[in-house]
Amino acid sequence: MNTKALLLLSGLLALSACGPTDTTEPSTDTRAVPATLKQDERGHYSIYREGEPYFIKGAGGTSRLEQLAEAGANSVRTWDTDNAERILDEAQAHGLTVMLGLRMGKERHGFDYSDEEAVKAQKAQIREQVLRYKDHPALLTWGIGNELDLFYTDTNVWYAVEDIARMIRELDPHHLITTVTAGIDQEKSDLIQERVPSIDYLSINTYGELDTLPQKVRDVGWPGAYAVTEWGPTGHWEIANTAWGVPIEQTSTEKAAAYRQRYESAILADEEKGLGSYAFLWGQKQETTPTWYGLFLESGHATEVVDTMHHLWSGEWPEHRAPSIQSFRIDDQTAYDSIYLQPGETYEVTLEATHPDNEPFSIRWELLPESTDIKSGGDREDRPESVPGLIVEDQGNGTMRFTAPDTRGPYRLFAYVTTEHNRAAAANVPFFVGSAEDHATE
Repeated sequence: MNTKALLLLSGLLALSACGPTDTTEPSTDTRAVPATLKQDERGHYSIYREGEPYFIKGAGGTSRLEQLAEAGANSVRTWDTDNAERILDEAQAHGLTVMLGLRMGKERHGFDYSDEEAVKAQKAQIREQVLRYKDHPALLTWGIGNELDLFYTDTNVWYAVEDIARMIRELDPHHLITTVTAGIDQEKSDLIQERVPSIDYLSINTYGELDTLPQKVRDVGWPGAYAVTEWGPTGHWEIANTAWGVPIEQTSTEKAAAYRQRYESAILADEEKGLGSYAFLWGQKQETTPTWYGLFLESGHATEVVDTMHHLWSGEWPEHRAPSIQSFRIDDQTAYDSIYLQPGETYEVTLEATHPDNEPFSIRWELLPESTDIKSGGDREDRPESVPGLIVEDQGNGTMRFTAPDTRGPYRLFAYVTTEHNRAAAANVPFFVGSAEDHATE
């Protein structure tokens, strides 16, 4: 095994979170709650747990599990086994199950699936993780890898996934096994059917194309069941851009509407093959912006999307709901107008917001330079630092004046609308300081 593979393997699959190595074989004395996949006489697939059909109403993320359960969800997804004991215990305490991720090296990070020693060592690491957590009563499904197919060229990865799936089947007969792809197409469907027959169902991550997924699964000939393991707002790679090429983020109000429409038209609608889903992200992260994918703000405030999922999962609205944003303009222009501002000039901003129950709210503004730390596949990104001191006048009612930065280039103005009950709406408008000729020469 080369030095690079060794370093990647130790970093990606460190067992510090898994505790001491457990080399024991599976025990017949288990606290595990069995989960099985069944197909009825109509050909419809369902997960069964404790003898009852179990439709996954889940979210991806490992924080605020009590709040997740209160919203009517029944499951949570992780991408690895970091802090798995705590997450499993907390999920169990709140009546949630866990899709426990088993991290695998990715080709785009330098892992070589033609390196037999690296693949063997990775399998051994995962074996220890399976033995450690297989008997936990909150466990529902093992998720082997995440988007191993994203920007890959070496299809040997599917042989490695199958080898691990067969191993898990021997070690743990009580739980389901899946692997997670970035979307689905004919080639992936064919390869997984041929090379990974030991999974129970396929897990698919998709965003703006979720509406078409049920039909696409059938078009590519996937013969079995599937779950949607990441879905949410329209992705930054599939949405409209400004004239200088940065994506225009939906407001939290627009996202809430998109989550509802996609959940009802795609996830609930596929009664034959669909097993449920994990909405993304039950938490917050920097990915293109600090607000694009998180259902919560950095401050911990829950957005309108949380309210929407609460209603979809439970049939009821939370006691205190989030505000909504109707419009957000700089110099009477929207994000879709590709706004150019001049350095040092002062401009007026207007934000129209409401609350469904007329609860009071406050508005906070933040100006950020456009992020230049853009990664792929959800890899960690650094948040840009705020540009302070540019607000000239804030009237507190959604109207304010600010001075454009002196440094030319792309920026975003963010608005956070929050209530005393920890609910929020958020939006941002990108703008460019300078002229079209300025960004053309960047």
